[in-house]
Amino acid sequence: MTSIRAQRLPSYALFAALLSAAGLPIYIHAPKFFVDEYGVSLAALGSVLFGLRLLDVVQDPLLGRLSERLRHRRGLAVAMGAAVMALAMIGLFAVAPPVQPLIWFGAMLTLVFSGFSFLTICFYAQGVAKADSLPGSGHLALARWRETGALLGVCVASVAPVALGAFMGAPFAGFAVGFAVLALAAVLGMAGEWRDSGLPASTGFGTVLRDPLARKLLLIALVNAAPVAVSSTLFLFYVEIALDAPGWEGVLLLLFFLSAAVAAPFWGMLAERFGGKPVLLSAMVLGIVAFGGALFLGTGDAVWFALICVASGAVLGADLTLLPAMFATRMAKISPSAAEGFGLWSFVSKFTLALAAVTLLPLLETAGLRSGSADNPVQAVNLLVMLYAGVPCALKLIAIALLSRVKGLEEG
Repeated sequence: MTSIRAQRLPSYALFAALLSAAGLPIYIHAPKFFVDEYGVSLAALGSVLFGLRLLDVVQDPLLGRLSERLRHRRGLAVAMGAAVMALAMIGLFAVAPPVQPLIWFGAMLTLVFSGFSFLTICFYAQGVAKADSLPGSGHLALARWRETGALLGVCVASVAPVALGAFMGAPFAGFAVGFAVLALAAVLGMAGEWRDSGLPASTGFGTVLRDPLARKLLLIALVNAAPVAVSSTLFLFYVEIALDAPGWEGVLLLLFFLSAAVAAPFWGMLAERFGGKPVLLSAMVLGIVAFGGALFLGTGDAVWFALICVASGAVLGADLTLLPAMFATRMAKISPSAAEGFGLWSFVSKFTLALAAVTLLPLLETAGLRSGSADNPVQAVNLLVMLYAGVPCALKLIAIALLSRVKGLEEG
């Protein structure tokens, strides 16, 4: 069997770490950073985030088409996309806004998310070809490396500003510079992997959208991403206000994502043995049981919440590993170049984050919730707890119902 080093799977893990550092952590850190640093309102930030996702309605599918057209020069295109994303990250966190903060927030995030979208589409499309060249269950094998790398990237990016805050006066600036270094390392690590796979050219979005199984997987991805979107958007507010545990954010995030990273390979191995669908369904049920406990926590319960983070993080590893592997397997059969298919996947995965921001943040602001306030109304805190823990559990039930009805899945 070809060695892991020869297969260059660690390079895929490193690139996945770069992408994950520019995804979920930005929704965790950026809104609160601009609230605390520049006094921007939660409702305004939520509206901007939602507007950026509306841009993705057009942009992500078009970026999928662009990735397909640049398949012969994909290495150069990826390097340029990574440079744009890294510079925009520095602009977001390390540069004082030269214009109104809300405008600067929107402009920098537009560049960050555009680069993120393009790189994600290229990366997952290339992964389809890579998986076909691997022995055995290639898609699951690649998914284990890719999603474990992604989760480790989320771990580092989620806690980096908190950890850097103990050593420097501008932790978010340090985070942005560190991200730029990671971008350089990831691009160099993947050099040579972007060569044309020789697969047939894409037949467009129609091939993906006409396929019943692909449509169902996209719908499941949309619904299943929503619980993570809700909890990610509200995490910092839940810890600070509902638990009254400022200073615990970094430890809790690290426990959550590190647990997911450790568990991800095991979910992949279980899927190879028992099948992806039954394993994923079991994990989703366990996720509701594990995360539902957050509904009953309050002031002083940070230790109990740490246990919930470990348990729910371990279950998240299944979501992030198995569902993309299922979709990649289907793309290999119906649209081998996969760029446009993953353009659609990128859109549905990110849309939930924006929808969460535009609905939840204004609701909490209207209820009287204020970050940094020691006297938030009881009804606002109760609403925060219900939105943070109750809504994700309800959404996960819907995802379980959808997945249980899908027939004909091949997961490896």
